[in-house]
Amino acid sequence: MAATGDEAAAMESISKAPVPPTDLTLTLTAEPEHKTDATENQKAKRPSNNNDGGVETAEEATEPAEPDINALCRDMFDKMSVFLQGELTATCEDYKLLENMNKLTSLKYMEMKDISINISRNLQDLNQKYASLQPYLDQINQIEEQVTALEQAAYKLDTYSKKLEAKFKKLEKR
Repeated sequence: MAATGDEAAAMESISKAPVPPTDLTLTLTAEPEHKTDATENQKAKRPSNNNDGGVETAEEATEPAEPDINALCRDMFDKMSVFLQGELTATCEDYKLLENMNKLTSLKYMEMKDISINISRNLQDLNQKYASLQPYLDQINQIEEQVTALEQAAYKLDTYSKKLEAKFKKLEKR
């Protein structure tokens, strides 16, 4: 919605002449919290055609007493100190957690290294045993070949003996 009339003029004057934030505060037009001088209050409030109690208006800020600012500053610094201490504590805890995780990971890798060394050693032992058994395995292969050749000779001899027996029976019948 576009502003018209007095509202537009008020907005235009506000946008042309910015006021530093320390000079203005926004408050509800309900009852002010502390009473100030009537003339000072009249200067600070801008006229408004809207009678709505929830409308915010700009008022000139009054400076609080010096001890209040000091107390507020101390309170702010104390709270910032607590906040920063909490952040630093959380960061330290994160680093401790990372350190513990790194230590555990390092231990796991050391265990894996030991296991791989043992596997490598056992593999070398098996290779040496296989190399020492190789002559016997070669002899077994030779014996197997000889048995196969002997078996073939036995089959040939069996078939020849059957043929010979058949011829002998044929001759005997004549």
